[in-house]
Amino acid sequence: MNELLFGRQLTKTQLPPEIDLTDSRIVSRPAMSINHSDIRCERCHQHFNKQQVALPAGGYYCPACLALGRITSTCPLLTINEPNAFAPQEPVMTWTGTLTRLQAQCATDICRVFKQRQRHLLWAVTGAGKTEMLFLGLADALKRGDRIAVASPRVDVCIELFPRFQAAFAHTPMVLLHGQQTEPYQYCQFTVCTTHQLLRFYHAFDVLVVDEVDAFPFAQNKQLAVAVEQAMKVHGACLYLTATPSTELMHLVNQHQLSMSYLPLRFHGHLLPEIHCRRTWHWREGLRHQQLPVSLQLAIQTRLNRHQRFLLFVPHVAQLPAVATAVRRFAPKAVFEMVHAADEDRVKKVAKMRAQTLDLLITTTILERGVTFPDIDVLVLGADDPVFSTAALVQIAGRAGRSAMAPNGQVIYWIEQTTLVLQRAIKQIQLVNRKGRRLPEWLPV
Repeated sequence: MNELLFGRQLTKTQLPPEIDLTDSRIVSRPAMSINHSDIRCERCHQHFNKQQVALPAGGYYCPACLALGRITSTCPLLTINEPNAFAPQEPVMTWTGTLTRLQAQCATDICRVFKQRQRHLLWAVTGAGKTEMLFLGLADALKRGDRIAVASPRVDVCIELFPRFQAAFAHTPMVLLHGQQTEPYQYCQFTVCTTHQLLRFYHAFDVLVVDEVDAFPFAQNKQLAVAVEQAMKVHGACLYLTATPSTELMHLVNQHQLSMSYLPLRFHGHLLPEIHCRRTWHWREGLRHQQLPVSLQLAIQTRLNRHQRFLLFVPHVAQLPAVATAVRRFAPKAVFEMVHAADEDRVKKVAKMRAQTLDLLITTTILERGVTFPDIDVLVLGADDPVFSTAALVQIAGRAGRSAMAPNGQVIYWIEQTTLVLQRAIKQIQLVNRKGRRLPEWLPV
């Protein structure tokens, strides 16, 4: 049972009773660093004033990472140094697909980065096949006995990625970790988890892949940046994946602190669907009366008539019921669901859409990334709302046209005004499409 502590950082109260605490391999270190006026949590590195986090019985606690189990100054963090106790089973990789020439170039870069324990950015448009480009590098790492983690800020992304990795490495034991899971933790060579779960690890991974590195809540979250650094071994490899790199990442690239691979075409060789905008006035007032803009009603009805499935994004959770009521009024036979971040059934609803038993999903930005549905269009009501960032608008557009059988899905945004954020999203897609048109080859290896 002590293998549950390999590369982990847990307190005694978080361990099962079977753990042998007399094991000489267990390393104990203080859970809090304490000075004259404040404390620092050694799990998440957040600082607090002593008075704010003092416990009645004495000592201090960390409120910042409380969701992962309470950590206090009176209970040390325990770990066992990662031994890489793995015996890879042949064949390591069971994926039999092929890569295009440009994908193969990126995959070669990834193999090198993992082997040489470097930091690297893979900037690839939505639908470029980032997951498949990982397989060769991950297979090499597994053969070397490396411990691997693929982390994403979004639960939905982790749930979608896990079976794909299971299929690609069918003989490798894997564990999926996220806050909604009830299955117990297992020590495995391959971990798929949310970035928050990385806070439970300490110098565990030889190879760490951070998917959707620009996504909330990872972007600009110092706690999660700390989680990545702590979870990696001191000389581990780190690969960042994104379709919309931040200014900070590009600064690291420009300063040669981060190498980069770039892929501006999707796996099927088609360009990204570009954003088309429709003007609509006072739609929020209409929504208070459960009415949608006439042009949006027409777009919805047209797609329902021709059995074209689609996603309908709205800015805020509070707007979902009114939009749903409006759709039921003019399209009573439509089969659809509403979904948002706090929806306990969102995994089931997404599965219904993937199984093509729904005509549409009405959603917030929770589905802006990490989910793939074949042959869908994307409609957005209120794309000029401040809740949408440039990255979000690009990612939302990227939900369309992801299938090789239907690579040209439509993307339509309803707006009252053209914002700078929206202009940047439109220009970003146009830019990568211009780069994509210049590529002379898009052939299988």
